[in-house]
Amino acid sequence: MIRFDNVTKFYRTSEGRRWILRDQTFAFERGCNVGILGRNGSGKSTLLRLLCGMEQPSSGTVRRTATVSWPLGFAGGVQGSLTGEENARFVARLYGADTAGVVRFVTAFSELGRDMKLPVRMYSSGMRARLLFAMSMAIGFECYLVDELIAVGDQAFQEKCRRAFQDRRASSSVIVVSHQARTIRDYSDHVAVLHDGRLHYFADKAQGIAFYDTV
Repeated sequence: MIRFDNVTKFYRTSEGRRWILRDQTFAFERGCNVGILGRNGSGKSTLLRLLCGMEQPSSGTVRRTATVSWPLGFAGGVQGSLTGEENARFVARLYGADTAGVVRFVTAFSELGRDMKLPVRMYSSGMRARLLFAMSMAIGFECYLVDELIAVGDQAFQEKCRRAFQDRRASSSVIVVSHQARTIRDYSDHVAVLHDGRLHYFADKAQGIAFYDTV
């Protein structure tokens, strides 16, 4: 579904290169939910952006044979000068989905009402998060990427999001990153640990979490 071939990713800093991945080859298979653990600053969010194509590797190739969401929890992903409705229309056209159907779903699910007609730059962070989550649920990706916990809106809306996300998990794969082992236990079948430029993969969740506790 998503394959990394000899992928290296680094950033240049005043102190030299900051390594995210060093010549790594691995694959995330269709139908397998994977939790990626990593300490703060290890590069988890960068890895998600590589998975969905928002960033390119420094070297190597990333191949995708499935539709992949933008990272849920990511603060970007919308055009501020466009209205919420226009952003929903753009995403629908981008993924070849029914435009009117996507707009209806996003409007109803996000509970933004008339604010869908406002430019997104006028949205609060919570409103923007509602819009992004609703758009991702409207498309129906084959693989969902999740950056840390999904916490959008008040408690009632968060529960609504969890139910929708659980419905999608029945037919889609999930790759979730977190620094908390509890999150990984709840959402994944397998565990990978990002540490010092390497992704250590474990089919057994308990073994993966135990390894994470040692790094």
